[in-house]
Amino acid sequence: MAEDSRLTAVVALAQGMAAAHNPRESWRAAALGACRALAGNFAALSVWEREGGRLRVLVNVGERALEEEEFPEHETYPVHQFPEITEFLHERWAGGGGPTAWVETAEGPAAGHAGYCHQRVAALRRRGRGCCVVAPVLLHGRAWGELYVARKAGARVFGGADADFATVLASVVAAGIAQTERLEEARRLAFTDALTGLANRRAVDVRLDEAIERHREDGVAVSLVVCDLNGLKRVNDTHGHAVGDRLLERFGSVLSLCGAMLPDALVARLGGDEFCLLAVGPTADEVVRAADEVCRRAAQLEFSDGVACGVASTQDPIGPVRSARRLFRLADAAQYRAKAVRAAKPVVAGREGPDDPVVRLADAPPPATGERRRFRGRH
Repeated sequence: MAEDSRLTAVVALAQGMAAAHNPRESWRAAALGACRALAGNFAALSVWEREGGRLRVLVNVGERALEEEEFPEHETYPVHQFPEITEFLHERWAGGGGPTAWVETAEGPAAGHAGYCHQRVAALRRRGRGCCVVAPVLLHGRAWGELYVARKAGARVFGGADADFATVLASVVAAGIAQTERLEEARRLAFTDALTGLANRRAVDVRLDEAIERHREDGVAVSLVVCDLNGLKRVNDTHGHAVGDRLLERFGSVLSLCGAMLPDALVARLGGDEFCLLAVGPTADEVVRAADEVCRRAAQLEFSDGVACGVASTQDPIGPVRSARRLFRLADAAQYRAKAVRAAKPVVAGREGPDDPVVRLADAPPPATGERRRFRGRH
C-alpha cells in the first residue's frame, strides 16, 4: 500500500473511532478500520483479562465463520494457549517503545518469527484463512489487548511492512480506546449519583422523555414510582450525617433490589431523600407490587421510619399523559398523599374513583400565592 494510502487509512480509522457513540461502536470501528487498512477479509479486537487469565474477544468483523458472532458474549480463550501474550501482560513500556506486531500463516509461524502460535495456526486452517497479523494494543503504557487481522487462504501473505503498519494501527486504536473510556467515564459521572451509585435526575429526565415518546407512538405502558425516605433529617440531627448517608445508601440498595423485579427498570436518586423507579413495559400492577415490596423492606432498615411511596402509570385512569412533566406531577402528588396520610403502602394515582384526590392535586392550577406543593419537572 502506498504511503499516502496508508495515511488515509490511519485517518479513516481514527475518525471512525472518534465518531463512535459507545464502546461497542468504537471497537467495531477499530476492527473495521484495521481490516480495510491491511486489506484483510476478517479482523477482531480482543482484550487480555489478567484477573481471569483469558483472552476475551470484543468484536469480530468481515467474513466471519459460522461460530463467530459480531459481538460475542462468551468467546474467550485461556491465555496459556497463546504463550506470546505472557511476555506482554505484566510488562510496562515508556517512551514510545513496546512490542511490535507479528505474522502467522496457516503453514506455521512466518519466517523470522519463532514458535508460540499453534492455536492461531489451527484457527487459521479451521476457518479457511491463510495468514494473520497480530498487533498488541498498549493502553496507558500497559498491555491491554490485541488487534488481529487475517486474509483468506490463497491471498498474499502479510509481510514485514504489514506487521510494522499493524503496529502503527494498534497505537491509533489504543488512542481511540483511551478517548472512548474517558467519554464513558464522563458520561457515567454525568448520569450517576455519587453517593448511592444509582442513576441521577438527569438520567431520569432523558429516559422518561424517551419513554413518553414511545407511549405516545406505540401505547407502551410507562410507570413512575417516587419515594421519599421518612425521617432522614431526624437521623442526621440525632446520629450524624455519616449515619444518614449510610441509610440513603442502604435504601438505594433496597430500591435497586426491588427494581430488579421489573425488566430494564431505571432506579435513581433524585436528590436529598427522594428516589424514583421508572418502568417501561411492565403492567401497572407489576409496578405496584414492586413498590409495595420497597415499602415493606424500607420499614425494616435500621434508623428508618419507612418510606412514602407514590405511583403513577399510564395504564391507570389518570387521563392523557403527553409529557414527562405530567407523569412526574402525578407520581409526586401520590407520594405527597402517602406522606400526608402516613401510608405504609404505595399510593397509586387514579385508583380512588372519578374524583381521585391525587389526580386532582396533580392537575390543580397553583393558587395565587404559589403552589402548595412544588412539583418537580422541567417547565
